[in-house]
Amino acid sequence: MATETSLPDNRALPVVISSQVPNATPPTQRRAAPVRPEVLTTVYKFPSMEPMRFAYYAANKLLLPLRRDILHRAVIYEGDATRQGTASTKWRNEVHGSSRKIRPQKGTGRARLGDKKSPMLRGGGVAFGPRPRDFSSGLPRKIYDLAWRTALSYRYRRGQLVVLENDIEIEMDEPRWLAQIMEWSHLGQGDGGSLLVARNPQENLSQAFSGVGGHGRLKSEDDVDVKDLLKAGRVMIEKRSLDRLLKKHSSDLSRTVSSAM
Repeated sequence: MATETSLPDNRALPVVISSQVPNATPPTQRRAAPVRPEVLTTVYKFPSMEPMRFAYYAANKLLLPLRRDILHRAVIYEGDATRQGTASTKWRNEVHGSSRKIRPQKGTGRARLGDKKSPMLRGGGVAFGPRPRDFSSGLPRKIYDLAWRTALSYRYRRGQLVVLENDIEIEMDEPRWLAQIMEWSHLGQGDGGSLLVARNPQENLSQAFSGVGGHGRLKSEDDVDVKDLLKAGRVMIEKRSLDRLLKKHSSDLSRTVSSAM
């Protein structure tokens, strides 16, 4: 259906007096900041998985394209940081024992040999053995934060990011009861298992997750890394934990919008 619009009449129009100089260059105006796209998420209640409300997040936090190279660098960086590097062996000068020469240098017809701490003898030192070292590698903070949000975006695109209400509570601390709930909600081992991230896990929740096996794992928001987000079949996270972690891993985002003049 077309919309009708009335035509203007032929009455004289009022004269508008302008204080600006004719043919003057208009003042420079700053371009408005672009509208930031957002993505929609549903907030559920655990363990009934009843949808409660909607929440909106910026697209540069939950809708990033997949970058396998950045995810690989982040996983290697986390793995290097967890290596202890405490393997140690003793060189010949660290082995306890006498430094007396075992046999004469000449006249025996046998090979030359020094003290009993030689690496060629049993019980002697170890040649070129491992020594305590630091295996940790470096990775810029901005790249790691980008990898963290890329892993979350990967889960969001596949529908495997479940946002939960805060203060998750369950009635029982029985692992079998929780395992049945996970299976009934298609969150258990048959569907790849789930990772539950909470700020302050309840005692019943911690005890129940300690015995569910491959159905799921419970972690605090301070212990979650990129590998955990990629390893689990599904990520369930409290909304306040998600907000805090997204704010923590946003160092690569520009805080000011540059405007073209």
